Amino acid sequence: MPPQKRATRRSPTPPRVVFAEEETGSDDSSSNSGGEEEEEEEEVVGGDAVTVGEDINGGKSIHEAPISIKITRRVCKVCKGTGHEAGFRGATYIDCPKKPCFLCKLPGHTTMTCPHRVAMEHGVVPAPRRHSRTPLDYVFERQLKPEIPKIKPAFVVPDQVDCAIIKFHSRRITCLEFHPTKNNVVLSGDKKGQLGIWDYGMLHEKIVYRSIHSCILNNMKFNPVNEGTLFTSSSDGTICCTDLETGIPSILMDLNPDGWHGPANWVMLYGMDTNIERGLVLVADNFGYLYLVDARSRMRSGQSILVHKKGTKVVGLHCNPVHPDLLLSCGNDHFARIWDLRRLQAGSCLESLAHGRVVNSAYFSPLTGMKILTTSQDNRIRVWDSIFGNLERPSREVVHSHDFNRHLTPFKAEWDPKDPSESLVVIGRYISENYNGVALHPIDFIDMSTGQLVAEVMEPNITTISPVNKLHPRDDILASGSSRSIFIWRPKEASKPEEEQQGKRFKEFTCGRNEKKSKGKFDDESDDDFGDFIRNCKRSRALKSERKPTQAKQSKSRT
Repeated sequence: MPPQKRATRRSPTPPRVVFAEEETGSDDSSSNSGGEEEEEEEEVVGGDAVTVGEDINGGKSIHEAPISIKITRRVCKVCKGTGHEAGFRGATYIDCPKKPCFLCKLPGHTTMTCPHRVAMEHGVVPAPRRHSRTPLDYVFERQLKPEIPKIKPAFVVPDQVDCAIIKFHSRRITCLEFHPTKNNVVLSGDKKGQLGIWDYGMLHEKIVYRSIHSCILNNMKFNPVNEGTLFTSSSDGTICCTDLETGIPSILMDLNPDGWHGPANWVMLYGMDTNIERGLVLVADNFGYLYLVDARSRMRSGQSILVHKKGTKVVGLHCNPVHPDLLLSCGNDHFARIWDLRRLQAGSCLESLAHGRVVNSAYFSPLTGMKILTTSQDNRIRVWDSIFGNLERPSREVVHSHDFNRHLTPFKAEWDPKDPSESLVVIGRYISENYNGVALHPIDFIDMSTGQLVAEVMEPNITTISPVNKLHPRDDILASGSSRSIFIWRPKEASKPEEEQQGKRFKEFTCGRNEKKSKGKFDDESDDDFGDFIRNCKRSRALKSERKPTQAKQSKSRT
């Protein structure tokens, strides 16, 4: 028997090693492919992945798949530099070494060691008062100051969640408003332009009107003449008067009658308020103009007036509760301005209050209208004690964490309408705190007369940020909008022990279980993203163009 030759198997070629750099904090990831030009098919030999190709002599050669090794390179999300990281790690904020403190915007320390984080009243000193006094100061002391109590009453803080409605809206909540006469009814607007009405006294009594606006509902005010109707302003450029019983809106003004033609021509309405004496609805847009609408005739009154720098948003309007002819506006040009409606024209403001960055909100005090409260993106809450005093500098500045605007409704500090001393304000906090291993974002109650933190309320089950907060005008109740949910807070009962109240679970009603889940910690896309709205506009324009020839054919057939 002739000797048989032993079959020899070629040893596989050594695998190639491919190095790929991956940046932490960046959305772009490197590819781990070998970049081969010829297509190869994979086989499994002995449980290992190998590739079969052709060698130089035309035979088959076996070699292993390339091995990819990722090299992680740290990239800062703040300055985009390499070698360090910045941002939140759990409940701890890590500062960028090339930037100042994230909280107070001053160098020399980090956010975790910032003195304003340890004591909110740090550095709060009254502004220097003038030595001379005007006749208006004497009028104020004689007519309005006697109504303010000399002894400050104790603050009542709603610090426990009583009930909640989860996923009430399909997008994040942008504004809240309590009914003027029905104590248990709260209204809410969302980013999609929908209007929600909820009776939290009866947990399941709720309704959402989905056809009010086609874009973000930025503001809402009740009709002072008819409490059954509501004025709303939206980023779709319309003011609507909605019947709360039927949910049918009537458009008072439309600044985009021809539809979408690009962001340069699209008018969005932000700040809004009502003037009871003149029967006007005042609204401002994203180009710095103010519009007046007659609420009785539901017609536009006069021409638009430039009240802020041209091309900047006017995000807030507020009429003085005692002197309705005084109007307070604020915008993205870093100013809050006081106007007189009796001689309203461009450049005729009474005072301009300068700020370091964008001003999110500006309000007169609710009882006397003598104080001014503003919230700015430079992490400052400012208060002026008298509109007739020295307005060059604020009376006090309180450092507070609310410098975040993307994917979130802007934070706004609001007065407590029941506080006779006009010093208690409420605002949500952006920087999270570590409470028993959970990162929570509390809601702060601040005494603006001293700058001290009165209370920080939180709920372990609420891990999202609560930028929208509204205090009840008559009851000790706080409504907070966190993402798509609404929470009702009440004071803890003094008669019950604290352990029993902590173990108590608040009443909860879940809506929208079949809705699309949130993408992450922040809800949906930013305010400037009008992708859905633009697509809807294009569809409506296409439908209109399709309907025109069919309507023409029908008219010809009828003739």
